[in-house]
Amino acid sequence: MEFPKGSVKERTIYSEELGEDIQLLVYLPANFSPLYKYSLLITQDGQDYFQLGRIARLADELLFQREIENLIIVGIPYKDVEDRYKKYHPNGSQNQQYIRFLAHTLVPFLDKEFPTYHMGSTRALIGDSLGGTVSLMTAIQYPHTFGKVLLQSPYVDETILNSVESFSEGQLLQLYHVIGNQETAVPTTNGIIKDFLTENRAFSKLISGKPITYFYEEFNGNHTWTYWQPDLRRALKMLF
Repeated sequence: MEFPKGSVKERTIYSEELGEDIQLLVYLPANFSPLYKYSLLITQDGQDYFQLGRIARLADELLFQREIENLIIVGIPYKDVEDRYKKYHPNGSQNQQYIRFLAHTLVPFLDKEFPTYHMGSTRALIGDSLGGTVSLMTAIQYPHTFGKVLLQSPYVDETILNSVESFSEGQLLQLYHVIGNQETAVPTTNGIIKDFLTENRAFSKLISGKPITYFYEEFNGNHTWTYWQPDLRRALKMLF
């Protein structure tokens, strides 16, 4: 069945924090109107979520069937693997600047340009692997700005576990978290093989002790889009 197609437009926004132009992919639903209000989903790995995740087509279908609320999706593509590491990794040289960009430049820009709700509970961040990590760390730093996070096989290390442990505003967050039960030897950007599953389980245990609205599941698979793509349907329906 064909669903009315929304539009995906490219925008460019300058980031003072990073001192560079940031490309955006902006999905607006087929029936988009300034008379309605919209929730926001901001995706790291923007190009991947639009191409490999087919997130715009999925949104077309779910919106048409009224299975999710009105939604604008904003993808932020990374330039290359090195750029992705600098911005997404907790030790990346631009990690804090990128997190500030999301909260202080991107959100005000989107709230001005589009009819959004201007509330943390209606703004979500999503990412896979390191993209999930930076999404989580952003929400932990700015829980009043971002109230929902969708984590697909996030990279977890001591820094992340410590941040979660000391996070005291869990009641503001809603978290969706999946990890593959075969993610025990994942090659990372810097060539190190990492056991994602064990660290995600430790992370899950920590989260469960917080007043965070939390969904966790281990899927039968590994660290690839083969599993993240079909999971998006449930993720969007659950959080929107």
